[in-house]
Amino acid sequence: MNEKIISGIKKYVNQMMGPLEDHYYHQYEHALEVAERSLEVGKKEGLPEEELELLYIASLFHDVGFVIQYDNNEIIGATIAKNYLKSILYPEDKIKIIEELIISTTLEIEPKNLLEKIIKDADMDNLGRVDFFEKGEKLKHELELIKKIKILDPDWSHYSLNLLKSHNFYTNTGINERNLIKSENIKILENKINN
Repeated sequence: MNEKIISGIKKYVNQMMGPLEDHYYHQYEHALEVAERSLEVGKKEGLPEEELELLYIASLFHDVGFVIQYDNNEIIGATIAKNYLKSILYPEDKIKIIEELIISTTLEIEPKNLLEKIIKDADMDNLGRVDFFEKGEKLKHELELIKKIKILDPDWSHYSLNLLKSHNFYTNTGINERNLIKSENIKILENKINN
């Protein structure tokens, strides 16, 4: 990977996302976490170096659209990435792939290829980790502030359970490394709801 380009993108994304005071979940740290997990999964899935770079860049940019608007932010994030990458003369064909990767992080979109599977798995990685509930509380707090609503704990538990049950990891790495804990998280929520 071109470390000079990556370093510039990290600085740019950090500057954009740094002032998002209402965002307790969708912050620069989340973008960096997704980028690192994408790189890790990409290596385990056998991606060549050039594709790892595209994946890493897309992951860094995948939530910058939140700077402009909360809902449907992926298209905006893809445009922000495109404009930045054009400004540093990044190759057009690679920019197009990065845009598609960012858009593929939309929750409802099914991935079309391995790169999209990896970025989606990385973005939703916490569903299969022990910090799922901690991250969930941050997201809940963020939604309450942004949407100016109060989310009751039982409602949040039902939402979280539905998300976990409807979600699938797409890569072999995601399935093998995260499905067990995801199943445990489902059981914890089911017990919480039923007791």
